[in-house]
Order: sequence, then structure tokens, then C-alpha cells
Amino acid sequence: MKILRIQTLRGPNYWSIRRHKLIVMRLDLEDLTERYSSDIPGFYEGLTAVLPSLVEHHCSPGVRGGFLTRVQRGTLMGHIIEHVALELQQLAGMPVGFGRTRETSTPGTFQVVFEYENEHAGRYAGRAAVRLCQSIVDAGTYPEAELTQDIEDLKELRAQAALGPSTEAIVREAEARNIPWMQLSARFMIQFGYGVNQKRIQATLTGNTGILGVELACDKEGTKQVLRDAGVPVPRGTVIRYFDELQDAIEDVGGYPVAIKPLDGNHGRGITLDITTWETAEQAYDAASTASKTRSVIVERFYTGRDHRVLVVNGRVVAVSERVPAHVVGDGKSTIEELIEATNRDPRRGDGHDNVLTRIVVDKTVLSMIQEAGHTIDSVLPEGEICFLRATANLSTGGSAIDRTDEVHPENIWLFARVAKIIGLDVAGIDVVTPDISKPLRDVDGVIVEVNAAPGFRMHVAPSEGLPRNVAGAVMDMLFPGPTPSRVPILAVTGTNGKTTTTRLLAHIMKQTGQVVGYTTTDGTYIGDYMAEPGDNTGPQSAHLILRDPTVEVAVLESARGGILRSGLGFDTCDIGVVLNVAADHLGLGDIDTIEQMAKVKSVVAEAVMPSGYAVLNADDPLVAGMAERVKAQVAYFSMNPDNEIVLRHAEAGGLAAVYENGYLSILKGDWTLRIEQAVNVPLTMGGRAPFMIANALAACLAAFAQGVKIEHIRSALASFVASADQTPGRMNLFNMGEYHALVDYAHNPASYEALAGFVNNWPGQRIGVVGGPGDRRDEDFVTLGRLSAKMFDEIIIKEDDDNRGRTRGDAANLITKGIEEVIGRVPDPRVKYETILDEQEAIQTGLDRAPAGGLVVILPESVKRAIRLIEERNPIQETDGDRNSLSPANA
Repeated sequence: MKILRIQTLRGPNYWSIRRHKLIVMRLDLEDLTERYSSDIPGFYEGLTAVLPSLVEHHCSPGVRGGFLTRVQRGTLMGHIIEHVALELQQLAGMPVGFGRTRETSTPGTFQVVFEYENEHAGRYAGRAAVRLCQSIVDAGTYPEAELTQDIEDLKELRAQAALGPSTEAIVREAEARNIPWMQLSARFMIQFGYGVNQKRIQATLTGNTGILGVELACDKEGTKQVLRDAGVPVPRGTVIRYFDELQDAIEDVGGYPVAIKPLDGNHGRGITLDITTWETAEQAYDAASTASKTRSVIVERFYTGRDHRVLVVNGRVVAVSERVPAHVVGDGKSTIEELIEATNRDPRRGDGHDNVLTRIVVDKTVLSMIQEAGHTIDSVLPEGEICFLRATANLSTGGSAIDRTDEVHPENIWLFARVAKIIGLDVAGIDVVTPDISKPLRDVDGVIVEVNAAPGFRMHVAPSEGLPRNVAGAVMDMLFPGPTPSRVPILAVTGTNGKTTTTRLLAHIMKQTGQVVGYTTTDGTYIGDYMAEPGDNTGPQSAHLILRDPTVEVAVLESARGGILRSGLGFDTCDIGVVLNVAADHLGLGDIDTIEQMAKVKSVVAEAVMPSGYAVLNADDPLVAGMAERVKAQVAYFSMNPDNEIVLRHAEAGGLAAVYENGYLSILKGDWTLRIEQAVNVPLTMGGRAPFMIANALAACLAAFAQGVKIEHIRSALASFVASADQTPGRMNLFNMGEYHALVDYAHNPASYEALAGFVNNWPGQRIGVVGGPGDRRDEDFVTLGRLSAKMFDEIIIKEDDDNRGRTRGDAANLITKGIEEVIGRVPDPRVKYETILDEQEAIQTGLDRAPAGGLVVILPESVKRAIRLIEERNPIQETDGDRNSLSPANA
């Protein structure tokens, strides 16, 4: 078996609208192509021995053991690898279950699709699944050591990509509220929401967190001083920088017991509590000084009592936990070492932050604590005796947490909320030592030890004992209070032809509302009136650029086939999804071999529309109109035919539609008709002579109207939008050259040639075409281009792209010639002349040189910029705006 390609999907996709995170592995089964699992000796026995847990896979039978039954009776290897890849991830602690396997048009080559939680782990699981199955085919088994290593590697990949327990809790809460999120590329930041409505966090720091509050919280002694001045009970303490100051400092705070900690430490590093001897104080000073960035050390009075962490969010106490240091309890039989091992076997304990609790690591500090208690690691503790292994109660060093939220005295609640505001933190973790949290601190000699910015949530979300608290909910309430929106309107456009023009027109319409519009096209990514990034930007990365921008109020996103197949959509859902048409272009690429399969690719945009939004569909295209059966949203149709039965039935039922009727672009709903504008007055339609541009305008107007844009704004946009090199480069750009006209259009497939013919065939003078197409299209597509060219032009110059995309130079031109000759015959028709000039630049110059008076030179280039530059070098009088006068025979 050979893996030919692995792709990672991250949004709504060809395989699933709901399950965004999928691996697509193109797999050549080679000599296993025709071999079913039942025909491979010992395969079933080997697979069940290596992965007995596959019995839990129901598969199509829908019952426990269903998949293994299929393996025993006989199934193809691609299907087996799908299930093995899923199971390997399950065994590594990543719950996944969705998969599909489909054979491609290439015999023996399959698309194996399976869900992932972490994309690096998902890709690893696919490769490991192939290795495992090949090993069982060849040897009847898979070495246990290799399986163990695979699982460990997968666990490590999962841990490396983990968000951390606090961030994870906030992200899960956002998902529960249908608030989109994405990871940013720097400083571990997470963005919630889109565009102008976005909010950001870094761990539990938020965009609302003030830098002054963070800086003050990091200054432990400064925090105590500010709180002391505000009448808040805090420990008596002092700060020293040198060891020879230690003795005086201990005396200044009232003598033993004392606590020694770094001035600017975190996560409990370098803290030693309840120090009662000079020898321990010396060791504690060294530990604190090492952990302090400034080498400054706090010496303070140690207060007896229980250690509590109070979480305050947005001025409100949302959770309180009692933190218990790592410890073991004697049973009268086991050594302390054995008790630690038993404690670590608790399934809730893991490494670092990857579980509810953290495993206890025996190090010098633990051994020292045991020694101070009068024991060794081999001592057997009497039954019930507690031996503390750490002085501090941090969960990261093996401590545990008990929820005490419902036990806190009201005065303490008032005090804690006040403390967070005094320090200036929107999310604060307050460390409190008190014998009894249910009584006012002053009554029981309790103190606030310190205040932390970016506090951890793990102890509150998953306490060792007591009720879990939805502290992440409090954060999301603060970031998105009440009805505050998290999204911006997303209007997505797809189709075989017309995407860029429709996207640009729709963005132009939305601009009339006064909002900042971000939009993506094959020409570049734009925000407002400026290009943010040049290039063919119709995939998910460009969509992310728009949705991450904090100035964008509306997103209009061209969504092309390639991006959908490579990565899925760049957004989880949209408000409007426009599907213009589906034609036989790009077939044979990306395992999309039929027009029906291409329609399924395009339908991803329509199916991703939220239920309250609109899927805007072309009623004149049966494949597009048929998508209505699969969408969850409302449907709106557009049609060039006012008598289209689909539109009439839809409108009669109260549905929304747009039609071209009596020369007008009109909106229909129920029994009323709202006329927007006559096509002859819309520059984009070339004075009403370009039917495909009228269809594009209908789609854009309908999408905007469905989004709630006023008809006045739509009408104004139609009047001011011109098919020019500035607004729509390469889309029906018509130049007045004085004695003749030149037209540049990026038509490159049969459907776009047919659409262009609707305009060209109405030209009153001679027509010259400079034609070609991308080299990665099918042979029959080039032949069709030749046929269409012969019916459209009086003279044809056949050229090729600079990039032949794998084809032999001249091959595409020969196929186009074959199509021309099928129409006019091999004996040249004096009415249609044709020749081949492979170099595009030379072909364009030749066509322009030969242009007769009143003629039209139609250039269908690979490089739109180059074609426009060659025309502009000839100093055109103007770029025609498509009005009736500029296209009159007199001007022509």
C-alpha cells in the first residue's frame, strides 16, 4: 500500500458539513486492490489480537462488533484502515468516530476519510494505520512495542497541541454558545467571534485585562502594600535582595513561623511555608531567589489555616476552592513510596495539565518534606496518619482541590470582589489563608496572601471533591454580555463562472450601507477600499484574514472549488450562501470526475448557511436548484426567465426570488414585484447585452436584499459599479481603442465561453478571438473550446498559457484546432480564419494589430494584468462603461 496524499480539512467540506475536522488520505492499495480481508490468511485473527477494542465499532450493521463482522466476512483494506486510524486515536485519549471510504476513478485508489481531534495526531494515525494493516497482511501481527510507541506518540502530539485546561474550558463554553473561535499565530492567543465583534484571550487574560492590574499583581509586595492601605488583611512582610538581610527580616515580621517566596514568581515555584528553623530558612531563601526574576525575596509572617483560591470574574466571586498540598495517608502496611505510587494510579491524575489532577513526582523537595516529618521514603505510615509531600497546595505539583463556593461568608464575598477591583483585574485569582472560609477573615485571623493575574481554572472546573463550577461561563458573559453579537454577517459566493464579479458587486452593494466590508476574490483580499493582500485568494486562509480583522463589519467571501477540497470552508457557517452555476470545469482534478460530484462540492456553501439565513440558488441550473433539498436555511432563487416554474411556485408560496423580466432586474415575494433597475442602465450588463452579467447582478441583488439591504442602496450600487479593470479586472473589461474595441475576459472553460458568446455574437462588426485555456483541463474541454470559438469569432488566434500545467507545449492548441475544424471542416471556411501563435503576448499583439474598423478583439488571457497592460500601452480613448451609446454601431 502507498499513501499518495494526506489533506487536512478544518471547516465544512465535501464529506461533511457538520464534522469539520477530517483527514483525507488518498491511498493506493497496490496488490491489495482486489483482495478482501476474508481472502487474506490470518488477517482477521491478527487484527483482533492487536486491536481487540475494535469490537466497539458498530459500522454499518449498527451493533457492537459490527465492523469486525464485516472484516470476518470480507471488506476492502481502505475501509479497515479508516477504522484503525480512528481506533488508534481513541486509544490515545482522543474520542473520534466519523469516517468514510470511497474508491476513486483510478482503480485501486481510495479516499480514506476519518475524523481527528488534533490534526498532527490525525495524520500520524493515518500513517500508523497503514503500517499496522500492512504488517498484519505480511506477518500476521503488529509488534506490541510498535503499537505501544504509536499510542505514546499520539498522546504526545495531543499534549503538545493541548490548549491547557483553562483555555480549553473557555473554548468549550464558546462552542456551547455557538460563538466561533480560532487560534492566532502568536503568543497562544485565542480569538472568539469574527471581525469587529471579536474578543481575544491568552490563557485567562482577556482583552479587557488592564496592563496596570497585571503588573501590580506580579509585584507581590506592591500588591500587599496597596491592599494594606485599603484596609485589607494581608500578611506582615518585607522584601530583601541579599542573604545577609534574612535574619533581620525574620525578626521584623515577628519571628517564626515564616513563609519565604520569590517577589515575582508563579505556579508556586520557590515558595516555602511554615518555616520554623534557620536551616530551613537558608534553603528556602536559595529556592526563592533562584525562582525570582529580580532575585528579590519576600519574607512574611506565616499564618496557619487552610489554603484557598478565590476566582473573581468581572467583579463577581464565581468559585472558591480549598487547595490541599500533595500528601499520602497511611494504611499501616504500605511504605510512603508505595502510597505515592497508589495515589498516582488514580485515573484522574496525569502528566502536567492533561488531566484533572497531576501525578506526584518524587524530587528533592518531596524527600525534604518527608524528612522534616521524621520519615524516609521507605517508612510505613500508621493508619490514618497524613504525610504532606509539598508545602504549597498547587495542583501542578500534585495537590488537590475541594470546592467551597457555597460555604463562603457574605462579608468575605464582598471583600474578595473589592480586592479584584482594587488591583484592577477583570479575572483574578486571590489566594486566601484562613482557618474557616465561612467566617469573616478578621474574626479568625485570616489573610489575603496574594492576587494572581491569569489564574488557572482547573481546580474549579474539575475539583477533586465537590461541585464543578462553570467559571468559563462567567468569562463569556463578560466578553459577550446579553445580546452582544460575536459574529459579523458572512456572505459567501461560489459557482463555476461569475464568482469574482458577483463577489465584487455584492461587496460594492454592502459598502453602500456605510459598513466596512472585507472581501476575497481571485484578484486579491480587500478591506474597505484597499487591497490587504494580492493573489488568488478564494480559500480558507484568505477568509481567515478577513474574519480576524478587527475593523471588518461585513465579510463577502468568494469560495472556490480548490479551497473547499483542500481544507474546507474558512468559516463554520454563513448568513448568505450564493451558488451561481455548476459547469464541466476542473473535472478530473482532486478526484472530482463528474459534474454531479462538482455540484456536491459547490453545495457545501449552500449547506453551510445557518437556518435563519438564505441559500441563494440559480433556478435555471437544475444541479444548483436541486441543492434546495439539502440546505437547512431558507431558500431564495434567481432566474433569467420570469416564467421559470421553480421561481413561480416558490414565489406563490411566499418565497423570495429575483428575476429578469421586461428588461428589469426585479425582486419577487408572494404576489408583489419590486423592480430594482432596467438592465440597460446597469453598466455591468454592457447595456443589457451581456446576459451572464445580468444573471450575476440578479444573484448579488438578491443576496443583498435577503441580508436586509435597502433597495435604494442596491440601486445606487448597480449604477456605480462598472466592469472595469479597476473594479472587476479580467471580467468583461471593454476598451475603446478609437477605431475598434478590445475586450478582456477571464473566460477559460466551455460554460464561460458560452456565456461570453451572448455578448460577442451581438457585436455589429468583425470579431477576432485570442483564445486558450488552462493546461490541466481534460482533452474534451479543449475540443469544446474550439467548437465554441468557431461559432463566436470571424478570426481565431489560438495561444497557450505560459504555464502548461504538465501538458506538452502545443498539445492544448492542437485540441482547440480540432474543435474548430469539427465546426468549419478541415477545408478552411473563408468566413472563419484561424492560426496558432503559442506565445500569449505575441498572440495578443497580433490580434490588436489586425483589428479592423468597427471590430472587436476578444482576449481570453492567462495573465489579465499583462493583457490589460498591452492594451493600455496603445493608449485607449477610455475604458467603456457599458452604456448603450458607447456600444452603438456608430462608435464601433
